[in-house]
Amino acid sequence: MGLSVLPLSYCTNVHPGRSLAEVNGGLDQFTAPLRVNYGADLAAGLWLAAPVVAELVSEPSAVERFADGLGQRGLSCHTLNAFPYGDFHSRRVKENVYLPDWSAGKRQTYTRDCARILAALLPAAGEGSISTVPLAFKGFEHPADHLQKCVAQLIQTARDFHAIHEETGKLIRLAIEPEPLCLLETTDEAVVFFEYLRKCADAEGAGDIVREHIGLCFDVCHQAVEFEDIPESIRKLTAAGIRINKLHITCALELECPGDHPDARQTLAQYVEERYLHQTLARVPGGHIVRETDLTSQLALHPPREFLDAPAWRVHFHVPVHAERFGALRTTRRELRQALVAVSQLAYAPHLEVETYTWEVLPGRSMQISPQALVDGLTNEMLSTRELLQQIQHADYPVG
Repeated sequence: MGLSVLPLSYCTNVHPGRSLAEVNGGLDQFTAPLRVNYGADLAAGLWLAAPVVAELVSEPSAVERFADGLGQRGLSCHTLNAFPYGDFHSRRVKENVYLPDWSAGKRQTYTRDCARILAALLPAAGEGSISTVPLAFKGFEHPADHLQKCVAQLIQTARDFHAIHEETGKLIRLAIEPEPLCLLETTDEAVVFFEYLRKCADAEGAGDIVREHIGLCFDVCHQAVEFEDIPESIRKLTAAGIRINKLHITCALELECPGDHPDARQTLAQYVEERYLHQTLARVPGGHIVRETDLTSQLALHPPREFLDAPAWRVHFHVPVHAERFGALRTTRRELRQALVAVSQLAYAPHLEVETYTWEVLPGRSMQISPQALVDGLTNEMLSTRELLQQIQHADYPVG
């Protein structure tokens, strides 16, 4: 089928959005100027935090006014990021971004309300996607029935999405997003979980509904951090009948031969920051993967022996996707190219969204990046991504 013909999305979780007024302010200050610079149709991959969702569902006309505002800015929307539930721009987010997890009623209610809002934003007979947390964070303690609760909530969400489809004609799919050190982390874990989810759904007579409405968000940064063979991961998902409802166009940081390059580890230490979690993985000789929950100065400058001897580290730090390197550090842009080529060969077209939310915390930014500098950076990302997509569509990109 090839790559999606819908306008390319960029995720607005890069901007603060603690209220509807703040979301609209971000659309005016950043998204509308970005659309002008981009020079083509642009989709806002909206992040609507729980307080914003509450504002939008509080009165029937609120969503209609919001949709009108998008149209007046020349923007469309076909995907939401419902991964961060609360304030994604607080001083410290870290592991709190996974709360509430999928065992909690709050997560299910929030996601259902997001779907209702998205249905109002889509055109007639439109199809939408909503990305969400990979069940929960492995570092938290979970009760014995935690997984069963998650599955029950997901089955109910599929039923809710089915009801929205019957009511509005808008088909919305959930996109569960595996991430390092979460319950769904690797592609293999996702395959096992989806087999279990569908077995449970079949037992409740909801198998077809779950298969229609629940799939995956494939975040290229996340799976690259796991040192996965990206085309092979996508083949595994296809073979298991798991639909990739959304692909996050993202890049991670890579440190090659850390034992031989203390200067590169010094550079990496500059990426230590207090807001987001930067899971750091190393592939040691023999192929085994070792994991640290977060990037710290201690890890970067004085790593344990198994990290020091590893051929490479990869860090969950979403860096601008147009860059191949940042000084002594490589990015996983090669893996991003591989993912887009593999997705272009699927029998359907996942939604495509650029999701670099870390502009404020890049080294030297000190959370003080100017609005113009941010718009310029986002513009570079979007134009570079469009060029890459065009190369793939015209078979100008050599696979490998």
